[in-house]
Amino acid sequence: MLAPALQVGGNWTFPLGTDQLGRDILSRIIYAARVSLSISLLATVLSGTFGIAVGLIAGLREGWLGDLVLRLTDVQLAFPFLMLAIAIVTAAGPSYTALVITLAIWGWVPFARIARAEVISIKHRDFIAAAHSVGARPPRVLLRHVLPNAMPPLIVIWTFSFAQMVITESSLSYLGMGIQPPTPSWGNMLTDGRDVVGIAWWLATFPGLAIMGTVLAINVLGDMLREVLDPHLS
Repeated sequence: MLAPALQVGGNWTFPLGTDQLGRDILSRIIYAARVSLSISLLATVLSGTFGIAVGLIAGLREGWLGDLVLRLTDVQLAFPFLMLAIAIVTAAGPSYTALVITLAIWGWVPFARIARAEVISIKHRDFIAAAHSVGARPPRVLLRHVLPNAMPPLIVIWTFSFAQMVITESSLSYLGMGIQPPTPSWGNMLTDGRDVVGIAWWLATFPGLAIMGTVLAINVLGDMLREVLDPHLS
């Protein structure tokens, strides 16, 4: 193992040092960013799409269907996520696909609840009644009038959900239920440095800083979008 370049014994060929096998930490962090961010982004897209679709249907069809969606979201929130992850990973094996499916199943609830609330609020407004009065069919009203007006808070939730997915993916990989070595992810890089943090602090510190910096940047972006798209949420 080589220390970072700024520490005694370091080498600028490997500015963030190397691990136990002589692999460059900087190169692994950059490669792991592609893995961790692609999983988080794909899971966010899937969970957001499914959750918004369910929320739109539940909002348009109030009554037993809306109540059923709320009860399903309550069950999902009450169910321990770690047990769900263990069950899926045990059945499918730790893989890229299993991790995306696990995160997508976990992440759809806030989209559904917010989409339902927005639709219920929007569909009783005057411009929706005007669209119906000129003969607009329900699919057109939904896609042309309801969905665009419901999207600003959902986009904000999407960014914060993405940040949460990055943390969750790293946590699962850290616990051995995500991306498996030798493919690097920020989570399993933390695992590699866990037992030697006293003598090789850089193995866990730099992947941890990558996670922290990424999540911070996404949250700042989410705050900016919230102020631009829906200042009433501020």
